[in-house]
Amino acid sequence: MSKMGLEIKGDTGNKRIELRCEHLAGLLYVVPGEGNWVCSDDLIHVHALSGFFGQLSQLNDPRITETMQRWGIYFRPSQSFSEKD
Repeated sequence: MSKMGLEIKGDTGNKRIELRCEHLAGLLYVVPGEGNWVCSDDLIHVHALSGFFGQLSQLNDPRITETMQRWGIYFRPSQSFSEKD
């Protein structure tokens, strides 16, 4: 992890999302799981993060809401492509 920003790495079924700015850095791993098996290997990280944040926001836990607000993170599920057809 040397570049600033967000970088997605990984091959079939496993993704590493490198996060880095001048103040903080981290590495997020996305691997095949119960909730993301339906998506292609190329988009497994997108499916997993969207599903995770959707489920997390439905928990209605004030600690989660406060933490997300502290970091300026908000999530709203959008209409899926299959529902548009």
